[in-house]
Amino acid sequence: MSDYQLPTWTRSIAASYESGASSQFILGGNIHDLQLMPTASSESTGSLDEFLHLTLLKPFDVVLTYDLGYGVRIAKGGDIVSDWPAWKDAPGFPRIPREAIERLSHFLRYCTNLRTIGQRTVRVAVIMHNADIVLPNPGTGTHYDLGAAALLVREWSTDPALTRHPLATFLLAENFNDLHPLVARNARAHRVEIPLPDREAMLIALNQLQPSFSETLAAFDPLTSAAGQLAGASLASVVALLRSRRHAGHPLTHADLATLKRELVEADCQGLITFLQPDRTLDDYVGQNGVKRWLRQDIALWNKGNIDALPKGYLISGPVGTGKTFLVECLAGEAGVPVVRLGNFRDKWVGSTEGNLEKIFRLLHALGRCIVFIDEADQALGKRDAGSGDSGVSGRIYSMMAEEMSRRSNRGKILWVLATSRPDLVEVDLKRPGRIDVKIPVFPAAGQAACYALLKSLASRQGIHLPDKLPADLNFPDQLTPGAAESLAVRLTRLVHADELTPATALARVVASYRPAVSPTIIEAQIDLAIAECSDASFIPEEFAKR
Repeated sequence: MSDYQLPTWTRSIAASYESGASSQFILGGNIHDLQLMPTASSESTGSLDEFLHLTLLKPFDVVLTYDLGYGVRIAKGGDIVSDWPAWKDAPGFPRIPREAIERLSHFLRYCTNLRTIGQRTVRVAVIMHNADIVLPNPGTGTHYDLGAAALLVREWSTDPALTRHPLATFLLAENFNDLHPLVARNARAHRVEIPLPDREAMLIALNQLQPSFSETLAAFDPLTSAAGQLAGASLASVVALLRSRRHAGHPLTHADLATLKRELVEADCQGLITFLQPDRTLDDYVGQNGVKRWLRQDIALWNKGNIDALPKGYLISGPVGTGKTFLVECLAGEAGVPVVRLGNFRDKWVGSTEGNLEKIFRLLHALGRCIVFIDEADQALGKRDAGSGDSGVSGRIYSMMAEEMSRRSNRGKILWVLATSRPDLVEVDLKRPGRIDVKIPVFPAAGQAACYALLKSLASRQGIHLPDKLPADLNFPDQLTPGAAESLAVRLTRLVHADELTPATALARVVASYRPAVSPTIIEAQIDLAIAECSDASFIPEEFAKR
């Protein structure tokens, strides 16, 4: 393949090694995905290990790989290893991590000694698979055996006797936070994050795969639209999709690609994220015209590429049940971009929560333009100082989120939307401009007429038609949230169909028995919090601005 180009991340490794800056490389991110191989076959994909052997490691005389399942394997240069005197005395490598690492260290020093005495130069590469399992983050505990093994691996990149030798070591770990800190924080090691395929990378992959799947991809000519739709999915999942469609004789179509992409990404992320499927726009959001006008202006700026005037994020706050999620869905439908909702990324295992966040961030970067929705933000985003009750996990979540939300490169690509009924519990630094630029309050309906109109609208969707005007003898509840109104509509529908009451009679009974699910005192307090957080006076309806 004469037009084959190495991925950008491989060029970073080559430059660092050839300049002498680093000889140890920690590869994280999308390491379990398929890689495009530089071969003549149009459908040639392989593992990261195979890719490294065919590209970066071709000049090396000896290539050794290590994982817990198979131990140390000699992928290249077996004759050189067999000449090692220690091998003749005791052939083979141990499988237990510390013992295996010690013997690898002895072999590396043997090769450096050969060069020192002028006998020969042996270029050696070592690949450690699942380094986060071989050298895991021990958390707050002390593990001397593990620490000793981590020190030996770090020494491969810091000992001048080794770094002067043509030696390259690769530690493969999906999430950097899962690695032992002695290795992960080694300043002499070069960390490289392998990204999920973005639009450009997916287009390169589809162009290479197209000859083998010409009928499956026949609807896409050129392949640009398909690449944009599939960006963020792993190459392995895309290849599996193409193969299954080819086998079934069902070509891909524009209509089903969005759904398939969502299924692929959600499967790859194993529940860490879900995609909202908005089927509504801001036209469906009743009231708060000032908010809708602002949001539509931001969408227009986004579509025109005027990202300097675009906020990085919104904070939507208001009482429980006021439709914060509904507003996000309307915004998403108006913007026409993917909306990613963060799932439960917290985990009980040390380092796993941070690793899950790393995986989520990789996906967001690959998606291109997207909205990230974080509900219950006061709980999900962690705390700067949460004490020692959670072993510091909450503080690390806060630090990772704060860093990601403030990245300048994310402006115009990732729009953060946080929703909460307690904005006062969200860390102040996370709400500052440069992370969250616009703070939008949402309110319950105010006044009996507005509350009745809300219930009447919801009831009509169930086929229940109430009188046009509120009956004068009904003491209708005030400050009714959409959530509470929906609950009333359900009870109203039940009385009409189960007890065969007229809509007017059912309405009187529902109102008479109504008890707010949330204390009015709490609703009032949450309204005050939303007003206090508001970033623009035009967002506050007149009936609440007088408070």
